Amino acid sequence: MQLNILFYLALILFTGLIFGRAVKLAKLPNVTGYLIAGLLIGPFVLRLVPADTVKGLELVSEMALAFIAFSIGSEFKLTYLKKVGPMPIVIAIFEGLAATAVVTLILVLFGFNTEVALLLGAIASATAPAATIMVVKQYRARGPVTETLLSVVALDDAVALISFGFAIAVVNMLQNPGESSVLLSILEPAGEILGSLLLGFLLGILFTIPLRWFRKDSNRLIITCGFVFLGSSLASMLGLSPLLLCMAMSAMLVNMSNSGDSILKLTDTVTPPIFLMFFVVSGMELDITVLPQVGLIGILYIIFRVIGKVAGASLGAAIMKAPKVIRKYIGFSLVPQAGVAIGLSLLAAQLVPEYGQTIRAVILSATLIYELTGPAITKASLDRAGELNA
Repeated sequence: MQLNILFYLALILFTGLIFGRAVKLAKLPNVTGYLIAGLLIGPFVLRLVPADTVKGLELVSEMALAFIAFSIGSEFKLTYLKKVGPMPIVIAIFEGLAATAVVTLILVLFGFNTEVALLLGAIASATAPAATIMVVKQYRARGPVTETLLSVVALDDAVALISFGFAIAVVNMLQNPGESSVLLSILEPAGEILGSLLLGFLLGILFTIPLRWFRKDSNRLIITCGFVFLGSSLASMLGLSPLLLCMAMSAMLVNMSNSGDSILKLTDTVTPPIFLMFFVVSGMELDITVLPQVGLIGILYIIFRVIGKVAGASLGAAIMKAPKVIRKYIGFSLVPQAGVAIGLSLLAAQLVPEYGQTIRAVILSATLIYELTGPAITKASLDRAGELNA
């Protein structure tokens, strides 16, 4: 009997809800329970949800990531940016580049292929904002570490794209001396970032127009969903970053309209089931069969990426003379890694096809471990910083 897609969505919702509650007994964040639920019912463990069905649930992931990005963008209020100055930008640059440098250097020192080391190093800079946002929302975290963290994870996507663009340029030079353009390889991701931001800002301006005539919450929720879906779809069609575009749109909205904060509160009323489904689906995509293939290169990547992130974030915070609590805990909150890293690993595998399977195994294994442990580490960091309120 062919089961309806709605049956699988119901299974995802109920399983996620049960496991989200169960992990509370171990004082773990809900998101960890959602991921474990997905891992168990997915095609690699109990196989309650077939692989084809999981692929058909991509729309859930697209919706969730668009709303997550929209939520992050609201942190970029001019009043906040004037108060903190360039600190989040400096921390994001240092933590991203430090992760890249440390992973690349360690892999080269251990004798691994230079091109693979460069590509994995660049991918190491990426951080998954979704898990971080969920932890912040669940525990209603507030304080200097949380505020800085939300800004840093928002900027992290841009740093990762630029790092990867630079790595591609160097790899192309090593493979085709004198034939590849370094400038072109760097300009391509820079263009993607700039295009995403400009289109996001434009949509943010347009967003404010219908808000003048529609004041009922129900109408404003419809407008919000429409613009979030429009932004994400335009980004995909134009080869831009849906995350950056939706962040930019939200940032423009909260700075141009007095209704910005109320719009964000409205979205919080409808997003919980979407976010739950997203993380359960993410758990179903975690392929535990790749773990035996990871080897030394994967172990080094998993360990030294975290070391690079923590050291780089602390150094950036120290340079900006940030409060001690930020210097101490910001880096440990940047462990999760998922979608962007997996996407970049596919591009990396195309560049060095002979090492494609190795790169894929390393990133998928790292994603599995980081996604299951990262939210708990983020929670512990914010707890020690004294910023959890639930």
